[in-house]
Amino acid sequence: MRKKLPMGLTLAALLALAGCSQSNETATGASVSNDEVTTLRLSHLWPATSAAHTEIIEPWAKKIEADSNGRIKVEIYPSATLSKPDATYEAAAKGTIDIGTQLQGYTNGRFPLTQVAELPGLSSSATQMNCMLQTLYDEGVIAQEYDDTHLLFMMGTGPGGIHTVDRPIRKPSDLSGLRIRRPSAIAGDIIESAGGTPVGLPATDLYTSLQRGVLDGVSLTWDAMGAFRLIELTNTHTNIPFYSSAMMVTMNKNKYNNLPDDLKKVIDDNSGMAMAKAAGSVFDAQDKKYMAEAQEKGHTMINIPDPLNDPQWKAPLEAGTKKYLNDVSALGLDAQTVYQKAQEASAACKV
Repeated sequence: MRKKLPMGLTLAALLALAGCSQSNETATGASVSNDEVTTLRLSHLWPATSAAHTEIIEPWAKKIEADSNGRIKVEIYPSATLSKPDATYEAAAKGTIDIGTQLQGYTNGRFPLTQVAELPGLSSSATQMNCMLQTLYDEGVIAQEYDDTHLLFMMGTGPGGIHTVDRPIRKPSDLSGLRIRRPSAIAGDIIESAGGTPVGLPATDLYTSLQRGVLDGVSLTWDAMGAFRLIELTNTHTNIPFYSSAMMVTMNKNKYNNLPDDLKKVIDDNSGMAMAKAAGSVFDAQDKKYMAEAQEKGHTMINIPDPLNDPQWKAPLEAGTKKYLNDVSALGLDAQTVYQKAQEASAACKV
């Protein structure tokens, strides 16, 4: 069941209160001329059939259009048709697109402090992850990493697991010799520490890579397994919360700054923590949905709910965590303080 927004409002309820998008008419019914309409092009990587598109991005866009009385129109480009998954943030910064959604892990080293939040043990749900990320941004802990854009809100996934074909992963040594897609450098370090071979590929390439045997398995969240139809190709799943993926929705800074104040307020009113939590509830619901679908298909489920206290998994997870924090510290950044702040935010955001 989807969690509720503050004031008990889901995204759908917010849209109902605001009314349907009025396209090129104002709230009073007066026509808005084309030169008064600001069009924002939004790029994301998910298929148009995914919940991320239909339950997060589309309702947000419609709410923006409705709240602006049709003076803002949001054109959505799903499936990375307008910008590559690993170049969407830079496209928004440069103005090639107006708004973009990207996983920070797709650009290794670009958001090192934000990705501290991906480390194992910090979140057990997408809602907690989103709240933690947004808190770290709002408190200025990671905000400097987004200075070249106007950040709208943070998103994040639930815990990711390992999904293979006929290769049960019960202990780290079971990964030995297997080519496992990693979503980020953090997950890759942990997979490597456990004996596997991490392979970096965007989610949009995973179906064909599994089909052709380029990969032996993937490390991915359940919502992404469903969104990219990977349940069709895998049948063995290790539910081990050893990482979560950070994401963001951000806007070109000049595009935002050039809006009149009342339209900036429309954007601002649909940004921040409320949107982060709403997105988290969608991802959590999808995780449950697709895990249940795999179970109904008779897939093998291996559950390791607390790997940091598991005698076999504890060492590689701790090794991966230490390596990442040391690597970030070597850049001259205060990784330990950010890690401490992430732990505090994690506790405050626990649901």
